[in-house]
Amino acid sequence: MTSEISREEALALLKKYNKEPFHIQHALTVEGVMRWYANELGYGEEEDYWGISGLLHDIDFEMYPDEHCQKAPELLREGNVGEDMIHTVCSHGYGLCSDVEPVHEMEKVLFAADELTGLIWAAALMRPSKSVMDMEASSVKKKFKDKRFAAGCSRDVIRTGAERLGWELGTLFEKTILAMRSCEESVKREMEEM
Repeated sequence: MTSEISREEALALLKKYNKEPFHIQHALTVEGVMRWYANELGYGEEEDYWGISGLLHDIDFEMYPDEHCQKAPELLREGNVGEDMIHTVCSHGYGLCSDVEPVHEMEKVLFAADELTGLIWAAALMRPSKSVMDMEASSVKKKFKDKRFAAGCSRDVIRTGAERLGWELGTLFEKTILAMRSCEESVKREMEEM
């Protein structure tokens, strides 16, 4: 898989429909997480595709929350995004707001990691460091069990995501923490420059 859209074009497209720093930071985080996973899982030559898919995965969420994953194809086509990436973006909402099933390993990672990055980031903000650098999987596991904590992050999606990948939940937690560590500084820098 190769991306027909450059990272710069993708970021401009994201910012066209997303103004809230929270949403932009989430998109940058998921981009970094997807890039880490691409390399970790042996898809290094597809790193840009994985990353840009992560960057654009919530393109329609801020402006069209009630049409999430339904409006995305139109917005992405306007930005000359290929049909394969549109499929990928829509597959991350499978079962919630989309009937596009995650098939490729990359789509399964995006499906699993998207919700989990939100939970991990919420947990990190509770720490004195406000960072994932000193976060352990055991902390995430505790927060995962507390249904009231970051209630908007679907535990069912995270659980199903791990199952689709054939991973234990703890493995998904550990890998996603490492992925978030890999991009925390660059996301912070990019947010400061905006």
